[in-house]
Parts: sequence; structure tokens; C-alpha cells
Amino acid sequence: QVQLVESGGGSVQAGGSLRLSCTTSKNTYSRNCMGWFRQAPGKEREGVAIIYTTDTGIKYYADSVQGRATISQDSAKSTVYLEIHSLIPEDTAKYYCVLDETVCNRAHLSRSSSFAYWGQGTQVTVSS
Repeated sequence: QVQLVESGGGSVQAGGSLRLSCTTSKNTYSRNCMGWFRQAPGKEREGVAIIYTTDTGIKYYADSVQGRATISQDSAKSTVYLEIHSLIPEDTAKYYCVLDETVCNRAHLSRSSSFAYWGQGTQVTVSS
């Protein structure tokens, strides 16, 4: 069974930065669509950023974090990272790592159902 283990959440002041990590136990790390969704209380899940885990690492970002977020990978560690800078209170949510055995495209950010595997989530709280 594929496991996704997230780390790096916590409480941050507005304007600060954070980095989340997600390590997968999947035998074949390459050529998967991995990334992050988030869900705030009372709101629907929102795609944040995804990356196709190949050497080229094609990436897609939600408009809400475009210019503030960077998704990256370390294939040797089977790990994907999400850095968000200039945090705002609206970034407060539980962040979930996701993975599917498919090529990423922008539409995946709008379809949480596209992803077969989910982590347990890590809470990020941004205070003003």
C-alpha cells in the first residue's frame, strides 16, 4: 500500500514562510503526479500545487499561491516539498499530500478525486 507521510506544518506569523515535506513509500517514485491540496474549515478542498515526478518536473500552481509557492522534489528521497512565502491568514488550512499514477495536467488541481492516494494531512495556521 502506498503511504504518504507529511511533515512541516505548524503556526506561522503572517508574512512568514513554511516548507512542507511529503515522502512516499511507493516503489516507483518516477512518473507520478504528486502535490498538495488544502482544506480550511467550512471550505472545499483546494488544489495548491502539483508536480510530475520526472527529471523535467512539470509544475502547476493554484492562482491563490502563484508567485508565493514553490513545489520541488528530491527523487533520491522520494520526497516532494512545498514552500510558501508571504503567508496570509487565508493560507490557514490542513494540507494534504496527494499522489496518482498519472501524468499531471492543470485540471488535476481542480479535481481532488483524481488522486488515489492521500496523506493524513498537516495543519498550517497563519496568524495576523
